[in-house]
Amino acid sequence: MTQFSPEAERRYFKQDYTPKRRIEGVEIVELKRFHDDGGAMTELGRLDQGLHKQLPGFVVRQVNYSILEPLAIKAFHMHRRQTDVWFVPPSDKLLLVLADVRTGSPTEGQIMRFVLGDSTSRLVRIPPGVAHGCRNLRTASSSAILYFVDVQFSTDEQCDEGRLPWDHFGAQIWETERG
Repeated sequence: MTQFSPEAERRYFKQDYTPKRRIEGVEIVELKRFHDDGGAMTELGRLDQGLHKQLPGFVVRQVNYSILEPLAIKAFHMHRRQTDVWFVPPSDKLLLVLADVRTGSPTEGQIMRFVLGDSTSRLVRIPPGVAHGCRNLRTASSSAILYFVDVQFSTDEQCDEGRLPWDHFGAQIWETERG
C-alpha cells in the first residue's frame, strides 16, 4: 500500500458520494433530446388545457424567458402560492440553488445546489416556499432560463414575488466547489 507524506496524510479525505437529500416537493424531470445531422430538438412538455403531463397537478398559467449576463447572480426569489418549473437550454450553464424555508417542512433548512444546462435537458419543479436563485457559470456569454409558472405575475396586492438577499445563505454558496 502506498504511503503518503505526513502533510498529505494529515489532509487526506475521501469525497462523499452518497446522494444528497432532495428538498420535499422538488422534482427533476429528465427530458429526451432528439438529434440528427441538422440539429437537435427537446420537447419541454405536453399540455392538456394548461395541465403539464410530465408534472402531475401543475397547470401552466404563464411562460417566461430570462437572460443572465456572464457570471451574474439572480437570487433569491420566493413565492407563497406559485410553483416554478425551470428549463435551461443544454448550450447554457447555470448553477441553481434551492433552499427550503417552509416552517414545518420535513426538509426545512435543506439546501440543494446543482447545474442546469451543460449538455443536459431537464425540468425542475420548485414548489412554493422554496427560495431559488441562479448564477450564470459562463464567463464570456449569457445563459437563458425558460420557466413556466402556475400563477400569473402581477404588481398589485396579489403579487406573489418575494425576495431574500443574494447572500442570505452565505456568499460562498455561489462559489464553484473545489476538490
